[in-house]
Amino acid sequence: MNDKVDRRTVLGVMAAAPMIVAATRASGTSPIATTRHGRVRGSLERDVLVFRGVRYGADTGPRRFRRAVPPEAWTGIADATRYGAAAPQTRADEPTSEDCLFLNVWAPALDAGRRPVMVYLHGGAHAHGSGSDPLYDGGNLVRRGDVVVVTLNHRLAGLGYAYLAQLGGPAESGNVGNLDSILALQWVRDNIAGFGGDPGRVMVFGQSGGGAKVVTLMAMPEGRPLFHSAATMSGQHVTAAGPMHATERARAWMAKAGAADVAALQALPVERLVEAMAMTDPLENKGEISFVSTLDHGVLPRHPFVPDAPREAAHIPLIVGNTHDETALWIEKMLRAGDTTWENLPQRLASQTVKDLAPDHVIRRYRELYPDRTPGQILLAATTAGRSWPGHLIQAEERAKLGAPTWMYQLDFPCPEAGGIFGAFHSLDIPLVFDNVDAPGARTGNGADARRLAGQMADAFIALAARGDPNGGALPAWPQFELTQRPTMIFDRQVRIQNDPRREERLLFSVAPYIKPGG
Repeated sequence: MNDKVDRRTVLGVMAAAPMIVAATRASGTSPIATTRHGRVRGSLERDVLVFRGVRYGADTGPRRFRRAVPPEAWTGIADATRYGAAAPQTRADEPTSEDCLFLNVWAPALDAGRRPVMVYLHGGAHAHGSGSDPLYDGGNLVRRGDVVVVTLNHRLAGLGYAYLAQLGGPAESGNVGNLDSILALQWVRDNIAGFGGDPGRVMVFGQSGGGAKVVTLMAMPEGRPLFHSAATMSGQHVTAAGPMHATERARAWMAKAGAADVAALQALPVERLVEAMAMTDPLENKGEISFVSTLDHGVLPRHPFVPDAPREAAHIPLIVGNTHDETALWIEKMLRAGDTTWENLPQRLASQTVKDLAPDHVIRRYRELYPDRTPGQILLAATTAGRSWPGHLIQAEERAKLGAPTWMYQLDFPCPEAGGIFGAFHSLDIPLVFDNVDAPGARTGNGADARRLAGQMADAFIALAARGDPNGGALPAWPQFELTQRPTMIFDRQVRIQNDPRREERLLFSVAPYIKPGG
């Protein structure tokens, strides 16, 4: 590409966008965008055009457990000023419906800007959440980086991931939630130019379950061609659910819902299905029943990172991120209580780890490494290293073996609550990457350090979307991850590169395989 021509184009777009927005504001009209299915009317919010609740798929109710289809075209102008319904789920705190295939767009202007597009897949363990969380508001990313941001809803839990193929159900049923995301990415490919975006520069990123969906899409033949860069934030997905375990879960869910077969399950009121989703998982014997992406030998023909990273996705630049104290989110009550002792530490450690090492051995080694740490501090460190961190390491390591462009980060910036005892817990990087430290639920604080770090993390993600490389701006040079030095960007008050952070902890747990519970 000619750099001079490209620079002139960018400068022209940057000059035109404020005039277009100013004209919209001055006229008192709402922005109207055109999609292949019909026109939509959005709103102008602090100089950003926002379209909420844009339909990308038809009602999934009539196609329960089956691949969704695009929406019917509409006449007139559809309202796009309010979020659409979230997918049916337990513990919902917003309206839900099987008619849930909606997405949201934040854009600087409706011109031919061909801006990078950042598509966010929300977290929630494949079972909860939506694209409408205040932390996911894309306005600040748009203002900061002249990008287009998209968030979306898709089917969740049993409605999105119950594998019914071995029970007489649709072959694709174990992955229809991911197929919904693919349908949304197809919508982006076909429509985002009308929102000023570039369908040739689409980045997908997500946190936790959303990050797991990102790496799963990289293993899906239908998904890979629809995006050009990616980032997984604490999405320690290495394997999908195996088909036999997934069938066992589906059978247990059917029994709990009172369905004798798949046809009966398809006919039940959705409320009955949601109520049954609250059952205890039959394989792990704790938590709600777990439905995730399924190795179905069709839609998903392989695990995301077993036996290796998919070579077909090696060309896609990828950021792999984790937080220093992931498990604080799940053991917060224990940390607040401060009642972890040397006596109860072994049991608590065993209940919160995935890697199968003797607790007394782990504790003894941690006391050698960190003789000044309390039992509670060792609980937090060891559960993170033995539960959440290994999946991220495997992702980066397997990509490095292929020479695939991969950058690894670790968030060390601590949550300021309770004197910082929670450290950098699972999900704390979301408001930083979105530059939304002022948003409800951010928990980062909104002081100068948090705002500065948010800008640095947001700029890195914007750079990946724009150029396929997170380097540039105020960040130190960020080397690609490789197995000799293992360079990792440490996001903290002082942003820096550290080679092989927490090396001794990594080596301690490296003697045991990482096996996803109930996978």
